[in-house]
Amino acid sequence: MISIYFGILLLISLIIIVHMAMKNYVNVDIHYWTIVVLVPIILLGYWLKTMVVTTEGAKMAFSFIYLDSTVLPAVILFAILYMMGVTVKRWIKILIYCVTFIHMYLFWGCIHNELYYKSMELIDTGYGIATKMESGPLKSLHWVFLLIFMVLIISTLAVAWIRRGTYSRKTLSLYTTLLSAGILLYVVEALIDIDFSLLPTLYVVADFLIAINYDRDHNHDISGLVSIEMAKSTSRGYVALDLAGNFLSCSEKTYDFLPELELQIVDTKLKEGTLSADVFYGLLDEYKQDQTLTRDFQVGDMACLCEISEFSMRKNGRTQGYLFDVRDITEERRVFQVMQHYNETLNAEVSEKMENIKNIQEKVVIGLANMIDNRDSNTGGHVKRTSEVVRILVEEIRKQELYDMTEQMADDIIRAAPMHDLGKITIDNHILLKPGRLTDEEYEIMKSHSVKSGEFVHLILDDVEEEHFVQCAYNVARFHHERWDGGGYPEGLVGEMIPLEARIMAVADVYDALISDRCYRKAMSVPEVTRIITENMGTQFDPNMFPVFLGCKEQMEAYYAQ
Repeated sequence: MISIYFGILLLISLIIIVHMAMKNYVNVDIHYWTIVVLVPIILLGYWLKTMVVTTEGAKMAFSFIYLDSTVLPAVILFAILYMMGVTVKRWIKILIYCVTFIHMYLFWGCIHNELYYKSMELIDTGYGIATKMESGPLKSLHWVFLLIFMVLIISTLAVAWIRRGTYSRKTLSLYTTLLSAGILLYVVEALIDIDFSLLPTLYVVADFLIAINYDRDHNHDISGLVSIEMAKSTSRGYVALDLAGNFLSCSEKTYDFLPELELQIVDTKLKEGTLSADVFYGLLDEYKQDQTLTRDFQVGDMACLCEISEFSMRKNGRTQGYLFDVRDITEERRVFQVMQHYNETLNAEVSEKMENIKNIQEKVVIGLANMIDNRDSNTGGHVKRTSEVVRILVEEIRKQELYDMTEQMADDIIRAAPMHDLGKITIDNHILLKPGRLTDEEYEIMKSHSVKSGEFVHLILDDVEEEHFVQCAYNVARFHHERWDGGGYPEGLVGEMIPLEARIMAVADVYDALISDRCYRKAMSVPEVTRIITENMGTQFDPNMFPVFLGCKEQMEAYYAQ
């Protein structure tokens, strides 16, 4: 009767594993899985113990059962720490698991002697085979081992309840309830002489509740939820190759660009002569030779761009392969072609219509800048305001005569100011319009706008404007995020290595960012903005800009007060 009951419990635990396996989640919690896999193995031991007819068979059954008081506590401890967001160092995990398995193997090695059990007697109760045992000297060692783990687990749970973490209190309650019941049952059954344990029933109940909670816990996994939605909505394709160039996987969107990949065999080279092999292997060779990151290719009427990066499955781990980002740039290329054609047309008429071309060109630049400004919900009106601040700063510099600035240079800097963020047109909306803090990866993409801004300056102004203005606009666009102390981007320039026009733009850009409303915060007060700007003179900003800033501070404040 008991063997049938334990057999049913074993079957239920196996069904739970199958149920969880069918969920097909993006992110898998290995601790949940280890627990639900260990439970059937432990239940197998309880089931076999009720059917054996020899003490040797009972000892073998106990070899499975002992997992519940050796390996299982260690897994539960790490599961709770993982839930709390605590990162356990690798060597600590290895040490604890080594101690756990050494203890497990010690029991297995002593199964045929009297070190753990001096004697074992089988009793047929009529409901199943029960065992009566007399503990050996090493049994006390097992109690010490178990006591240490119970203290660690209880202490961790106590800290979890006291600590104000972002983890689920429902999950914490589940762990606390199940562990309390398990410890109580284990101690009571160890002290009281009973025929059959209630622990298997508790294990199945725990397994069932953990499976249910596994579903609910994924609702707290924002990275998983975001990755699922991104996979559904993204217009990009992704392809992964290992270090040897073997195909690993790709997203479904990739088939729209390279349909031959649907027949590609995993862990093999891309078929020679295909567009996929030409694009990916060609870019990979260029990347290894001179760090080239992108490559254009054509699929019918669709122009595509492929970008390469390295990936690792571990944080700060060694490179394990290459990830290729493929996207449609047909519309972008069309825009570039229109702009290029527009510039060629203007250049053909430059000799007789120079002034008219300059006016049109400036309107195009302002229009592009305003389009980007209106697209970015974080910086509405930024272009107009920073342009005015640059004008005020330049006039104060000329007034104080702190720099050798000609009238032509002053005019170039003021005209160039609206172009400083043109590169933001290449930044995807989900990054540009994100109301909260950017991730490290998103921030790296956002930082690329300064390089792109410089490229756009040359694209729009080359062969149209005079060289001195093109260079000034390029410097403003590319280097306005550089810092005096070298901590800026994209090149980490230091001090006077940064062009003067970029140093002026940097003050205007930061001043407007601080004193204006953003979707993620309110505008700072004038005294607070003044304090931040002045405190950063000599670190973020050119220290020579300090008297300039103070000289025109009231004029800038009056402008923003309008």
